[in-house]
This record gives sequence, structure tokens and C-alpha cells, in this order.
Amino acid sequence: MRDQKHRSPLGSGNAAQRFALAGAALGEARKKNREENWPIVVEGKRDRFALEALGFTGPVEVLNRGWEVSRLVAYLYDKYGARGLNGGPSICILMDWDRTGGQLQKKLTQRLESLDVKVSDALRNQLLKALKPETRVVEAMNGLAPDLLPFILLEDSHPAEL
Repeated sequence: MRDQKHRSPLGSGNAAQRFALAGAALGEARKKNREENWPIVVEGKRDRFALEALGFTGPVEVLNRGWEVSRLVAYLYDKYGARGLNGGPSICILMDWDRTGGQLQKKLTQRLESLDVKVSDALRNQLLKALKPETRVVEAMNGLAPDLLPFILLEDSHPAEL
């Protein structure tokens, strides 16, 4: 047990299959985030750092910035509008997949949708299913980056990483 710092979860059960699903969802979101300036809203700074470790270079907005939820919702509406390119969701909300994260996800989604902002929670739903045994929080993907990046690159092979 010399390598306690990073033990790959891919050796167990169906982990490789689950990581492939998570990587595909992350790769698709990363490409959209970079190419379409599609914002991803996360809970805190460490969540943003985890997405950056996975190669996200587009806008990542942080919920916990000392603002009330109403102010953040107004800011997101003003900055990103109600619809994304091709009429799709203009914002991705990626809260942790624990109880508090679920409550925040629901609250933000309801407030934004009340302003006719189209919101996507597909990435969160995919990660919840695929990574729940390993983690329930976005920030932990930072440590899973070595295992997730090969699968992300299959979906989004950005020239800077090749």
C-alpha cells in the first residue's frame, strides 16, 4: 500500500464503464463550455478548481460568493440570457449530488426558470449515476482527474491537450 495518495478506482467492478459515462458527459460539457461560452454554475471555488483540473476553460460561475441567491440569479440572467445557442439551455447547474446540493440545484433551477432561463441539469444527473460510489461532491473530481481525463478526451479532444 505504498501509493495511498492516488489509488485508481478503475480496477474494481464496473468502474471503467461508469467512468467512461462520466467522461463522455464531462467531455460534451467541456466542449460546449469552451466553444459556446456555456456557463457552469458550481457551489464553491474548489468545485471550480476541479473543473479546471479537468480542462474546462469557459465560464464557471460560483454560487458561494457572498451574494444572496436572488442577486446571483439576476446576474446570471443579465450575463447569459434565457436561451443558449440553437435555443438550448443557456446555463448548466452542477451542484454536489448530496442532500444540500440537491436542494441548491432545485432552488436555483426554479428561480432561473421563473425568468424563462433554460437550465440544464443533465451533467449533474449523469455524474450522480456514474460517480456516486466514489464521490458525492464536485470538488472530489480533482482527485479523479487522472482517471477521468482519458474518457473526457474521447469526447472532447481539444488540440491544446494532444
